[in-house]
Amino acid sequence: MSIKTILKNLAVEPKQKGCSTGGQWMGSGSEIAAVSPVDGSLLGNVQTATVEDYENLIERAEHAFLSFRKIPAPQRGELVRQFGNKLREKKLDLGQLVSWEMGKSLQEGLGEVQEMIDICDFAVGLSRQLHGLTMTSERPAHRLYEQYHPLGIVGIISAFNFPVAVWSWNVALAWVCGNVCVWKPSEKTPLCSIACQNIIAEVLKGNNIPEGVSCVLNGGAEVGQWMAEDQRISLLSATGSTRMGKDVAQRVGSRLGKSLLELGGNNAIIITPNADLDTAMRAAVFGAVGTCGQRCTSTRRLIVHESIFDAFTEVLQKAYQQLRIGNPLDEKNHVGPLIDTDAVKMYKEALDQVDAQGGSWLVQGGVLPSDEYGSACYVKPAVALIEHDAPIVHRETFAPILYIMQYKGEIEEAIVIQNEVKQGLSSSIMSLNMRETETFLSHLGSDCGIANVNIGTSGAEIGGAFGGEKETGGGRESGSDAWKVYMRRQTNTINYSAALPLAQGIVFDL
Repeated sequence: MSIKTILKNLAVEPKQKGCSTGGQWMGSGSEIAAVSPVDGSLLGNVQTATVEDYENLIERAEHAFLSFRKIPAPQRGELVRQFGNKLREKKLDLGQLVSWEMGKSLQEGLGEVQEMIDICDFAVGLSRQLHGLTMTSERPAHRLYEQYHPLGIVGIISAFNFPVAVWSWNVALAWVCGNVCVWKPSEKTPLCSIACQNIIAEVLKGNNIPEGVSCVLNGGAEVGQWMAEDQRISLLSATGSTRMGKDVAQRVGSRLGKSLLELGGNNAIIITPNADLDTAMRAAVFGAVGTCGQRCTSTRRLIVHESIFDAFTEVLQKAYQQLRIGNPLDEKNHVGPLIDTDAVKMYKEALDQVDAQGGSWLVQGGVLPSDEYGSACYVKPAVALIEHDAPIVHRETFAPILYIMQYKGEIEEAIVIQNEVKQGLSSSIMSLNMRETETFLSHLGSDCGIANVNIGTSGAEIGGAFGGEKETGGGRESGSDAWKVYMRRQTNTINYSAALPLAQGIVFDL
């Protein structure tokens, strides 16, 4: 199917205004060019938001919240259920658009839309389970309990690498909790946001829900700054680099606002002498080259025991020789392009730093010729043999570069190496030895928000809370009880007696 047909099916115009509250599209700022990394073609132009557009949109969101919060949560869940069904109808078109605009493989593009569907299903059930706790009061004839209320406007800043899924993680939960949402997508993937807004707008209109429940604001970093500094935005959920997250946290924190941060990752797999090497190889390869190494959960480091180092690197090298690089919409290919030429530049700089810091190459990298591959964004996945304390190893490079290092002693040594980086998102151990795996999962083990056994670092399910520690930001999205961040907690005490006993036995007689 051609990209023109896909855009038409998703009601995305070649020249499109980039701001919407669920009705007509607006935007009077400068234009963003949506250029595909697949073949360098211009997919469309999107007009960005001005301050006036922003104010208009926020006012509509505020107004929509006044009525949306009154709708019972199960009815809000019904809206999310209908949204999930619309996504099922549009899965192929939206998945292909993700691949065209972002560059990930078609299977990964379809998988990203499936994540959206899955979180909708999760949120529908959640809409009948927004529970609090009942506690025993120390005072006679008193009831003590807690409940949760919607926050108001939830702002969402998403990154290019998951141009639709991360937004859905936030909005599906935020909506069933009674909030309205304002989304600033990455300026590198604006068309995906327009397609998503068109899909949800159809659902909201069909249910007579006011404009402003779902809003989108395309633009540059300035839009994110407006959101971070705006006291009307009760929670700002931001996904991106650690540098960006620190800026958001400072701006939101200066007004004592709430933020949910999902930032960088520098994820490792520990491979012990007790590992199944075939399983370890498959996990490492997909983790390192999936989405061309542009996932926050991408595998960056392999920490391999010296006794199996030669055997494992031999298997890994053979696997890399089988990788097919090319157009991500051709399902025969394993690896697509990087997002743009700036990413290619960072990739090349990282390769140079590996050489300068004493590394050697198990699998040599390099930029592939644009005339052969269709754009200047295709690169070779690379594997470097390097020491764990090399500075480049401690930096997240959003590209398919995998660093391999050895450990010599017990599992504790490998865990120390894994935990020595500043990021703390995802981690894995490959071992069939229970002592090793349980040590890895204990409080003495991985310091990451995600710790896996005999699977890779990449590919989280929506049922579990997603997020990390340290410079990853500490936020949690998606499953488990992550919904609580989208609500305010309230403690209630009810006195059903004729007396007024005070807590802690205080006596106050008049």
